[in-house]
Amino acid sequence: AMAELGAYRCIECNGEAAELYRDYQRGVLRISICKSCQKPVDKYIEYDPVIILINAVLCKAQAYRHILFNTKINIHGKLCIFCLLCEAYIRWLQLQDSSQNTDPDDLIRYAKEWDFYRMFGIASLEQTSFFIGIFITLWWMTPEMLKRKSDFILLLKALLLSTYGKLLLIPAVIWEHDYTPLCLAFIKVFVLISNSQAIRVTLNLNRILPWFAIFFGLILENGVVCLFQKMGWDV
Repeated sequence: AMAELGAYRCIECNGEAAELYRDYQRGVLRISICKSCQKPVDKYIEYDPVIILINAVLCKAQAYRHILFNTKINIHGKLCIFCLLCEAYIRWLQLQDSSQNTDPDDLIRYAKEWDFYRMFGIASLEQTSFFIGIFITLWWMTPEMLKRKSDFILLLKALLLSTYGKLLLIPAVIWEHDYTPLCLAFIKVFVLISNSQAIRVTLNLNRILPWFAIFFGLILENGVVCLFQKMGWDV
C-alpha cells in the first residue's frame, strides 16, 4: 500500500515522497525517483548500515535525511542517556585525579559514588540548557519552522541523535596519552558540527542559522556552568 504524500523525504533535494521503492514481488524492487530533482529518493536503502554510518560520521546531509526521515530509528532517548553517562564518567575521572585521595574508607567510596551522580546531573542540565538555547533562537528567528509540536519533537530527536560523537569520549580516555585534552576538544567540535547538520537538515535551513542557534545554546550552557561554579561546585 502506498503511504500518504510526505511520509518520506528525498535525500537529495528534501522534497516529499510517497514511497521509497516499489515492490514488484519475486524479489524485484524499484527505487522511486523524486519528481522534483529526478534522482533516486533514497539510495541508502540499498546500502549496508556501516556505509550509512560512515556517511553520517562525514556529516553528509543525505545520510542525515535518510536516518531522520526515512527510517524508524527510535534510540534517541537511550543514546542520550548513554552519552550523558560517558560525559559524567569523564568528569568524574578528572575530579578523582584532582582529589588524589586514596583512603579506602566506606564514607569516601560513597562520596565518590555521589560525585558521579552529581556529574551526571550537571551534564544533563548543561545539555538541556544548550538545547533550550537552540530552540529559543530558532523559534525567535524562524517561527514558521516550529509551528507544530511534531516539529519540536523531530528537531529534538535530531539533536539527540547527533550527539553520538560523545561516545568517543570513553576510548579517548581509555587510550590515555599526552594528546587526550586535544582529543576531547576535537570530540566537542565534532559534536557541534553534527548538531549543526542535524538542525540544517531537519528544518531545511542554510548553513549560517544553525551555527547562530548553537552559539546562543553555548552561551546559555556556559551560563549554567558559571552558576554552578559560583555555588562552589566542581564541574
